[in-house]
Amino acid sequence: MDRVAVFVDAGYLFAQGSIELCGEKLSRSAIELDFGSVVPALRRFAESASKLPLLRVYWYDGTNQGPTAAQIALARLDDVKVRLGFVNSSGQQKGVDSLIVRDMITLARGGAMADCVLLSGDEDLRIGVQQAQEYGVRVHLLGIKPARGTQSAFLYQEADTTHEWDETNLSEFMGVWQTDTRDVKSRPAPSGPIYNRRTVTERLQAIATRVADQIPEAELKSLADSITHTGVRPKELDGRLLGLSKEALGRHLSGAEKRQLREGLGKALAARLD
Repeated sequence: MDRVAVFVDAGYLFAQGSIELCGEKLSRSAIELDFGSVVPALRRFAESASKLPLLRVYWYDGTNQGPTAAQIALARLDDVKVRLGFVNSSGQQKGVDSLIVRDMITLARGGAMADCVLLSGDEDLRIGVQQAQEYGVRVHLLGIKPARGTQSAFLYQEADTTHEWDETNLSEFMGVWQTDTRDVKSRPAPSGPIYNRRTVTERLQAIATRVADQIPEAELKSLADSITHTGVRPKELDGRLLGLSKEALGRHLSGAEKRQLREGLGKALAARLD
């Protein structure tokens, strides 16, 4: 089949992406991923590199207590398949490489893809690249600047083409949060939209807006009217708000922050109805 598949090692993307953006590896809770932008960015790159339409994006990540709210949100997007390994007690991601290799070989052997994009740097993926190529698949290796320093030299050698994303590319879909108390003056002052570091208040409003934007147009007015008249949000919607916020902040919200988040949802719904 003349399609291109994309394989994303999320651990590599978050770790090397944060280093490229602000000079140090940050925890997941300090990084914002714009789901509405990351998949289109991957699609554009894959279709440009291969000159083929997208099959789908395969997203590989780890978890130690089941999928996170962010992983669930990503899995609900069109043309995305989320595959989860696990994170051990030392915070190391396990089982992800074998999932990538298995999928690369399976899709290549079945003729489901003619090309693939691999966003990773792990040498353990070399065997997957080699075997996919044996079935005639062209492999486009995508790294994060400096790619030669963040990817295995042997993996780099195996690829049919190699490419590199830098701060400009990453800033389309990746952001860095700022807490209300964290001192960031010790870091160099970078430029660009990715470094618009946000307070907790701004983060909560951004999450409320994201959730509001995902509500189908046909349900929007009735939901807004119901919340306005009863002050009660559907349990599933409220759970999504709180879950995304806990994931983003890395902690439970205070009572005041919960009120702020729910008020933010009301503002976001009103803005969509204007």
